[in-house]
Amino acid sequence: MRTPIVDEIDPITLVGGGELGPDDLKLALERAPVLVAADGGAGAAVRAGHIPVAVIGDFDSLSAQTRAQIPKDRLFPIKEQTSTDFDKALRNIAAPIVLAVGFLGARVDHQLGALNTLVRHADRPCILIGAQEVIFHVPPRLLVSLVPGDIVSLFPMARVCGRSVGLEWPIDGLVLEPGGRIATSNRALGDVGLKMDGAGLLMIAPRRALDAVMRAIAPVRA
Repeated sequence: MRTPIVDEIDPITLVGGGELGPDDLKLALERAPVLVAADGGAGAAVRAGHIPVAVIGDFDSLSAQTRAQIPKDRLFPIKEQTSTDFDKALRNIAAPIVLAVGFLGARVDHQLGALNTLVRHADRPCILIGAQEVIFHVPPRLLVSLVPGDIVSLFPMARVCGRSVGLEWPIDGLVLEPGGRIATSNRALGDVGLKMDGAGLLMIAPRRALDAVMRAIAPVRA
């Protein structure tokens, strides 16, 4: 088994080089105080006054100016070009949960790559934080506290089936798949529970539900 580059008992904030809202990094660091950067995300971290504990990626978007401000023993280049920098970073992090900022917005291809990574590494709890919403991979069993009326979207990245409680339109008996039926724009009646038959389902929930989602998918610490 590969030894992770970053191995922490505390939640981790992972910053990417994409669109970053004015409060995104602060929001994440308040909840996940250990900062890691994916390639060019190190620039955003340094500009905000933070030096990441690790910078992981192919370094094609890491400027020389930013690189010079980071200790060499915190730089972890991975030169292969078959995966994204988000993928390179997430698969090399061991932590209870990762809050990822700077991966949504701007280029659609980058966003699709980020969603793909959530599914490829479904064993690593991670929440993508966007301007209005949060996105995460649904574990086999999920119970998350939402506010009645919250918009909840379920998007399959693979063929999945499951059962739900707390949704205005239940998914029981439905086959969800990328080229078939999806379950977006549903509404929460309150707490939402899901039981899935396999990996591949993403949930999109309001950004203000971040803390509830963290409690729902992060392993409980003894």
